[in-house]
Amino acid sequence: MPKSKYNEIYLALKSRIEAGDYPFQQLIPSENVLIQDFACSRNTLRRAVQALSAEGYVQSMQGRGVRVIWQPRPSSQFMFGGVESFTEACRRNAIRQRTEVLRFAERAADAALSGLTGMPEGAEVIYIERHRWVNGVPLFLDHNYFLKETAAGLTPEIAAQSIYAYLENRLGLQIKTTRRVITVEPVTEDDTAHLQMDGCNCVAVVSSSTYDSSGVMFEYTQSRHSPKHFEFHDVAQRSRLPG
Repeated sequence: MPKSKYNEIYLALKSRIEAGDYPFQQLIPSENVLIQDFACSRNTLRRAVQALSAEGYVQSMQGRGVRVIWQPRPSSQFMFGGVESFTEACRRNAIRQRTEVLRFAERAADAALSGLTGMPEGAEVIYIERHRWVNGVPLFLDHNYFLKETAAGLTPEIAAQSIYAYLENRLGLQIKTTRRVITVEPVTEDDTAHLQMDGCNCVAVVSSSTYDSSGVMFEYTQSRHSPKHFEFHDVAQRSRLPG
């Protein structure tokens, strides 16, 4: 079955759950019912359900069906578990977003920058500082470093929209893996000037190193968040060890 059909089923089920057609803690219709509903194979339906399970929407119970475990939350849900851009997260949560590019510059990585980002010393790097607004509130600052050879043709105008969309759809880059570190750090003058701090003297910092399909780290980002509005989500499944 083509991927488009699997994706169509995944999106339809996800939409029904979010709309409350399949309420929290209730079972979704049986496999046989959904197979007829979507005119698909059992394997294709199961792939769609597995994708929903991985995102924390449902949980399969052997011999009993598939239960809805997703609940709506009042705040935006940025995810640790996947590799998702800011634009994609806002679209998924149906929230308004705006990006303002504060700085855009090219530089060669010196020893200090190489030590910060992990990029090779001497590599040509594009540095971007982006101010992120969510539902009209200035909530975080992104300090992005991209290898210039990987992000050829990148401009401030593209950076104000979606860099990942440009890299994947225009340049054909396959974005594969992100490693993240979360810290709490003292607030800086730059943070105070641009973020709604509500009296806080620290920020939550998500540092990300992102790799392409060849294992090359092409991006390093420090995302500095106002702590009163910092909320990320993850879904984990426990695997018990033998014995």
